[in-house]
Formats: sequence, structure tokens, C-alpha cells
Amino acid sequence: MLKKETVRHGLKLTLPIFFGYISIGIPFGLMVVNAGYPWWMALFMGLTIFSGTGQYIGIGLMAAGAPLPAFLITQFFVGIRHIVYGLSLLKKYDESNVGKWKYFLIFALTDETYALVTSTDVPEGEHPGQFYSFIAAMNWSYWLAGGIIGAVLGTVLPFSFAGVDFALNALFIVLMIEQIKKSGDFFPSACGIATALTAVILAQLKILPSQQVLIVSLSLGIAALILVRGVINKKTSAAKIQEEPQKEAE
Repeated sequence: MLKKETVRHGLKLTLPIFFGYISIGIPFGLMVVNAGYPWWMALFMGLTIFSGTGQYIGIGLMAAGAPLPAFLITQFFVGIRHIVYGLSLLKKYDESNVGKWKYFLIFALTDETYALVTSTDVPEGEHPGQFYSFIAAMNWSYWLAGGIIGAVLGTVLPFSFAGVDFALNALFIVLMIEQIKKSGDFFPSACGIATALTAVILAQLKILPSQQVLIVSLSLGIAALILVRGVINKKTSAAKIQEEPQKEAE
């Protein structure tokens, strides 16, 4: 059991996540009902998928009648960034450190939970696995609550759904702007925008099935980033190698 002080500390840490997850969880619940599914589908998807982006996209794919392979492939590409997260958490989430909580922590990993886990020290005397799991569980509960509230409201109250599905888009636009300001690197964002537009244009020209727009844009974006970054890094490394003999000669 965690100490009361640790619980209060964890709740304070996750409070900003509460407001964020509730604000984008409610529109998701509304989307579920608007797509013709029962309110409990929002809860079921939150329990089994637990991915804001994945669930927003998933409900759209389901409503459009997308085949299961397309659904699974899309979810894979949407969550592919978690490979990087997982590699950076190998030591922190090692079974010798977090014990039996390891697999729950893997499942409950989100962008926001990752940010808290990697920037917060475990309180003295507490088990790392329990502390990290408490943070992850609280974030999970916030997301589930938002989805349920939205789905129930959409069922019992008349509601205009115009623009509801843009909630997550707006969140990612804000995150993109903040990332550009922080890193000063606009290329990844420009690459994503360009590949997305390319896929949309191909779909409009009937060259690409509309259900494949996301998969194609993600694939093109990843390929472009790897290719361009690889060329840049290769040139940079070559330039450094050429400079070293010159410095030694001087």
C-alpha cells in the first residue's frame, strides 16, 4: 500500500492529466453514440485499447466498415511511437525494478504517463512498480470517466455533434506548435502535413481507397523521415570525419 502522502503527491501530479483526458474523453464518448454504438462501447474500447488517438480513429474505421486487417494495421502505425518509449524505459520498467506491475505498466503507457514516469522521482520508501502503476491507473480512470460521461450525455441529451470529432485534432495541433517552438525543427511536422495531403489527394483522385489514407500517409511520413534524416546524418558524419584531420594538422 502506498502512503497517504504518496497518494496525495500522485493525485497532484496527475491533476493536469485529469483535465486533459476529461476534455478529450467526452467528445470521444459523444462520437461513439453518434456513430450508432451503445454507450458502453466507449467503456469497452477504453478498457481494451486505451489510446486516445487509436480510439478516435478506431471508431471512425468501425463506423466506415473498415476490415479487421486495415483496423489492426492502422492501430499499429498510430501507436508505433511506443516502440521508442519502450526502448527508453527498459531499465525503469525492468522486472527487477517494478516487479509484478511490469505488464500493467506496459499496457497503460500513454504519452502523458510516459512524461510523468520519466520526469518524476519515486518517493522514498515506496515501491517503484506500485508508484508508477498508481499514476498510470489514475490516468486510465480519467480517460474512462471522460468517455463514459460523453457517451451517457450523448444518449440522454439532445446534442449537436458538429465539430466534436475535431477535439483530438485540435489537441495535436497545439502539441505540434509547442514542439516546434521548443525544438525549432519544423521538418517532421512539414513532412507529416505533406504526406497526409498526398494521401488525401490520391484518395480524391480514386487512386487510393479512402480507408487507406491514414496508413499510406503514416508509411510515407516514416519513410521520408528515415530517408532524409539518414542522408543528413550521413553528410554530417562525413563532414566531421573530414574536419578531424584538418584540426590535427593545425
